[in-house]
Amino acid sequence: MSEDGAIAELLARARRLAARAEDEAAKSAYLDVLRRDPTHGAALNELGALAYASGHRSAARTAYEQAVRHHPNDALGRVNLGNMLREDGDLAAARDHFAAALAADPDCAEAHQGIARVFAELGDDRAAAPHWEKGFAGRALVTRRYRGPAPGVPILLLVSAKGGNIPTRHLLDDRVFAVSALYAEFHDPAEPLPPHVLVFNAIGDADLCAEGLARAEDLLRRTAAPVVNPPALVATTGRAANARRLAGIPRAVVPTIRAVPRAALAAAGDLRFPLLLRSPGFHTGRHFVAVERREDLAAAAAQLPRDEVLAIDYLDARGSDGMARKYRVMIVDKVLYPLHLAISADWKVHYFTAAMAANAAYREEERRFLGDMPAVLGSDAMAALERIGGVLGLDYAGVDFALAPDGSLLLFEANPAMVVNPPEPEPIWDYRRAPIARVLDAVQRMILARAGR
Repeated sequence: MSEDGAIAELLARARRLAARAEDEAAKSAYLDVLRRDPTHGAALNELGALAYASGHRSAARTAYEQAVRHHPNDALGRVNLGNMLREDGDLAAARDHFAAALAADPDCAEAHQGIARVFAELGDDRAAAPHWEKGFAGRALVTRRYRGPAPGVPILLLVSAKGGNIPTRHLLDDRVFAVSALYAEFHDPAEPLPPHVLVFNAIGDADLCAEGLARAEDLLRRTAAPVVNPPALVATTGRAANARRLAGIPRAVVPTIRAVPRAALAAAGDLRFPLLLRSPGFHTGRHFVAVERREDLAAAAAQLPRDEVLAIDYLDARGSDGMARKYRVMIVDKVLYPLHLAISADWKVHYFTAAMAANAAYREEERRFLGDMPAVLGSDAMAALERIGGVLGLDYAGVDFALAPDGSLLLFEANPAMVVNPPEPEPIWDYRRAPIARVLDAVQRMILARAGR
């Protein structure tokens, strides 16, 4: 057999294994291809996709970088790497890769989608607009790959093209659920809905996705299937709206949040400093700044995109050691599940930028939280979390918060647009695996029960 024939046979084997969800064997088979041809574009991209799906982000990024290095004019590799870079917050590099993909293939829908998301996250809605249309028009329905041994449970997944969605790749196991994803803003009402026994509304950001939620609510009139996270309930979870309706919960400190036109900020005489300013519809700390003094207000507001900003009371989440803490608890079918604790020297706390990997004492503190949430949080904060979940009324949501010295809950946000990611493969994260698996298992049990399976 020729070398090309041997490589083709190895690649076909890797694909068969991946299609049967035999992921570890498939990875080995792709590596067999790459040992014969380290530059093989399809093997690099497909190995990267497998690594990404299993939470091995560093390995996925390496595979995509190799694909782009050896095949700079291949749109697929550029899109794959661009998507990873966008998720990692490197928007400038992501934009460059999407632009290169479009130079290679001007009709590449995935590249238009990716660069639209980058422009949107940069706050440049005008630049994003034509790419939204080119990326999604006529492509509102996406049938996701199903890899189960038996017929899958058919799920209709409602998503927004603009982002702000619940990340579901770990929630909806592709060996159990046969998923049809529908981008609500671009769905043609004349088109029939795909077969489904349950609707999972993954549109999670009420501030960003008002149009998508309204379109999703219209879509539900055409189905009698049960719905997880009804769009009408999600639409009430914007940051300012939540601050108003959660403000009366006992033992919960809820910041005042006001939507203010940027032009009117200077004239707002009742702002208290320090103050947080945030452009609505953004996540992972983007377009979110602290303002120490009124004199700094104009300069801070000038950094933010869009005409309206959220003025948010600052809640001091620092402990006696001077470090800020942020807990995340997920609510699945009315049950509370601890997800993580992030500890950071910065007031803007996110798990991916926190000091957890570098500090064993912080990981031990998180381990105690994950192992016995009621003991760590105390009865007051637990009761407040229960009340918050009751007010939200959602099937799936998350709450980010800190603890005050007196045991009260300091609320940061509560909404469905929160990610549950498996930990990285390093052994230092072993203590997180079972708690995260419990959340994922709870979501799967809920969906199967609602679907009558």
